[in-house]
Amino acid sequence: MSKASPARLVVLISGRGSNLEAIHTGISDQIIPSAVLAGVISDQPRAPGLEKARAWNIPTRVIERQQMDSKQAFESALLHAVEEFSADWIILAGFMRVLSPAFLSGLSSHTLNIHPSLLPKYRGLDTHQRALDAEDTLHGASIHFVTPELDGGPVLSQVQVSVRAEDTAESLARRLLPYEHKLMIATMALLMRHAVQCVDESIYIDGNLLEKPLTLGVDLSHHGECSLGG
Repeated sequence: MSKASPARLVVLISGRGSNLEAIHTGISDQIIPSAVLAGVISDQPRAPGLEKARAWNIPTRVIERQQMDSKQAFESALLHAVEEFSADWIILAGFMRVLSPAFLSGLSSHTLNIHPSLLPKYRGLDTHQRALDAEDTLHGASIHFVTPELDGGPVLSQVQVSVRAEDTAESLARRLLPYEHKLMIATMALLMRHAVQCVDESIYIDGNLLEKPLTLGVDLSHHGECSLGG
């Protein structure tokens, strides 16, 4: 990809699109440099995030699993849409589908997902309640490369919040959400400002091996600068 060309981000959603909105804001405010939202794809025709994208004049596609004969047909249509948008990076932002190894073949190295836990803790659903049940003092969100293992790909970045004694799953999720948005913006900025590569489930930033996830506000700035690679 030429440095003169903006990176083309394609975002997959299933719901409200709050992290999609964060990416749009980051690009508009020039925190995420040299990037464009090339397209938004949803498996849900009534996903509120689609209306947001349309209001910003971003091309959208709806690919409903229920309208497809098989998962293979669904993923084939999904892949066609991603290719149609000429994606440089694919961002799963609340996309509630597990993707197969066949779909991810050739895509894992530039497909990222945001997950509401401090991975490897609490893969899957109900992460906030599980953190409370375990009496964790810290909770958070992670952005990781997507592999066939559910929420199991190498973790690029995280943000942490303290768990309060009075927290419920709902209050913890609500309090974490704005930090998820900050993490998303900072991580997208990181991708634009640095050479980030995932090779054999190891992450390299400017050629340096990432030994542990970058933590927002510690070794990852809100503008995407990090302590690795300068």
